[in-house]
Amino acid sequence: MLEPLLSALILAGAAFTFIGSLGLVRLPDFYTRLHGPTKATTLGVGSLLIASALYFGARDGGISLHEVLVTLFLFITAPVSAHLLSKAALHLRLRSLAALPPEEGGEKPRRNGPPPANRKPE
Repeated sequence: MLEPLLSALILAGAAFTFIGSLGLVRLPDFYTRLHGPTKATTLGVGSLLIASALYFGARDGGISLHEVLVTLFLFITAPVSAHLLSKAALHLRLRSLAALPPEEGGEKPRRNGPPPANRKPE
């Protein structure tokens, strides 16, 4: 019964870690690159650590405190470090590609809400 749960946690952890690492490499600017390691990779490594804690807890007959502490430390420090990195980038006035005009490689501005009644949607 434990093996399918461990397999699912390991596969999910590997997938999230891979997706987060891929986001770090592929996303275009600093601010969007923060999301890969902060969100997906943290969840992936967390599920790998939970799988490790369950495995060694079942094998040794008790909760593995090391993995639980590392998981808590990871879930607390990853968002805080990403927040501090983004604040430092804002302090240094690092521009996002979303703030640039589309001619210079920025994103097209998005409208909130429905389009006006006299115009066709783009």
